[in-house]
Amino acid sequence: MEAPAIHTRRTGWTGAAETVITAWAILGGVMVLAVVGMNVWTVLSALRVWGTIFPGADIAFAGDFELTEMGIAIAAFAFLPYCQLTGANVTADIFTARASALWIAIFALVASIVALLFGLLLLYSMYGGMLSQREYNYATAILQVPIWWAYLPCLLSLALLAVASFITLVENLGKTARGGT
Repeated sequence: MEAPAIHTRRTGWTGAAETVITAWAILGGVMVLAVVGMNVWTVLSALRVWGTIFPGADIAFAGDFELTEMGIAIAAFAFLPYCQLTGANVTADIFTARASALWIAIFALVASIVALLFGLLLLYSMYGGMLSQREYNYATAILQVPIWWAYLPCLLSLALLAVASFITLVENLGKTARGGT
């Protein structure tokens, strides 16, 4: 049995980036909890549970579908940089089970390069999408929340994904140069 890996904290600007990325992921988790709370409130209101416990409190949450859609999208994007930085992305271990440490390091390096390019491409594309949403004044149907507002935290997440990918790229480059150790 292999001993569990011990996570060492990064220092300098990479440590600061790690702290920001971790805090951003936690905020994404808070967003998920808020969406869940809103949906529980809506379901209990529809079942008329609140009215029996608190008379007059049987109020449904208007626009819950719109807020759920935006909130979960924001949260999903908030988790991307953290997953990249901590190596928590989905991997196909069946292909690397018998690979040497060097080959695993090479695969990790390639994955970091792909993540960096993917993050930058998405950042560019979504920025253009946000500008279009803003130009045409698209808004949600019920609450009339401008849709481009949801793009702002997603763009920040993608910028953090690019930073996390760059950090892992440099770390994996060093690991590859050392022969996978």
